[in-house]
Amino acid sequence: MAAIFLLNVWIAFEKTQGVAFLMIGLLGTALNGWRIAMAMLLRDKAFAPLVSRQEAARLEARFALPYIGFALVMSVFCGLVFRASQPELHMITVCLAVGYCAGVAANCGLRPRLAITSIVLAMAPIIVFSLLKEEATYAAMAIVILALIGGAVRSMIVRYDESQTEIAARISSVSMARSDVLTSLPNRLALREFFTARIAQSAPGTQMAVHYLDLDGFKPVNDRYGHAAGDQVLLAVAGRLRNTVRHTDMVARLGGDEFAIVQLGITNEEEAHGLAWRVRDVIQQPFQIDSFSISLTTSIGTVLNFDQGASLDALLRLADAQLYGVKRARQRVLLGVPA
Repeated sequence: MAAIFLLNVWIAFEKTQGVAFLMIGLLGTALNGWRIAMAMLLRDKAFAPLVSRQEAARLEARFALPYIGFALVMSVFCGLVFRASQPELHMITVCLAVGYCAGVAANCGLRPRLAITSIVLAMAPIIVFSLLKEEATYAAMAIVILALIGGAVRSMIVRYDESQTEIAARISSVSMARSDVLTSLPNRLALREFFTARIAQSAPGTQMAVHYLDLDGFKPVNDRYGHAAGDQVLLAVAGRLRNTVRHTDMVARLGGDEFAIVQLGITNEEEAHGLAWRVRDVIQQPFQIDSFSISLTTSIGTVLNFDQGASLDALLRLADAQLYGVKRARQRVLLGVPA
């Protein structure tokens, strides 16, 4: 498109000797270069595994700026051409504009605001000047162009709606595969992906803690009050854990009454143990399930990650071993056995 645009600009200059066409050619070339450079430079960021909504909006804006800029240059070029009374120039310019709009619809159709704005900017001068000429041929051409634009807009909106539906279904499927059915907490797979992504982004000098916990005395709850009450307890535990950690951390249910927490961005061991104590405090508060008041405690194993290459599974195994060490020590105390 950049090459064809320059060819049309040169033909228009040759036919009219209008210096404005040279200026438009230089500006259009600069904007095309900028647009291509943005596509190349932003590609890696746009295809990164984790892109926030805000970052995606910034990437789109940086790409859209030269894109809309070139559409404005096309608009000015088409306007200047149609002010001149040279039908052969009008013909090749209409071909250029239609080809440009087809490319926009194909390449940016899933960004309808960007695509429709660019198409309207490029085609508006042709439609306006064609109608002002008050000639049947030009009026018919304006009507055909309006119909083409209408069809392109409709096609892009349909594609956009279908894409939204497909993405929503994909997200729902991925979410279901990565969340616990009962509590809606992330499951082990989601926790592993979260850990892998965050450890790659962790700042130097910061650490990561992995907490492994289970509920003491949960089996008697199921035996005494029934599994429905046990499920209610697990739901309540999940809610308390969510409210205890920061939004940058993740709580996951590993199965049964076992949960894990990945705590990010800590600088010392006290921060990790502080979270563990807060979790113990919130879990030991009674749970009001129907007419029953159910009291539980929790055992927690905590491991700090000093090794950037450590896997989540290895850290969970270490934290699980710490957890059972805590349980054995508690049993010795209850039985009066020396440590």
